[in-house]
Amino acid sequence: MNTKESMIQNYDAVLDARYGKEGSLERLKFEEDAYAYYTGLILRDARKEAKVSQAELARRTNTTKSYISRIENGVITPSVAVFYRMVAALGMSVAIVKLA
Repeated sequence: MNTKESMIQNYDAVLDARYGKEGSLERLKFEEDAYAYYTGLILRDARKEAKVSQAELARRTNTTKSYISRIENGVITPSVAVFYRMVAALGMSVAIVKLA
């Protein structure tokens, strides 16, 4: 086994030890928090690339600046409707692709 494969397997063991086995409530909470964090980063980076302020994005999506801030900081995850409004307001689209 090469070192890369060993590192991946070890990381799975670390996640199991720290957050519980896959499917456990603790692991699901960790994964939810991770998705919120990454979603916030993606939206923040897209907003900055589009040179749009949080206040302007809030105006475009009929939300508040503090709501946008909480999303970007991974504190909350936007609803699907708000996510799509944010994406559209930033001139982006979402593609859903079936994996083989």
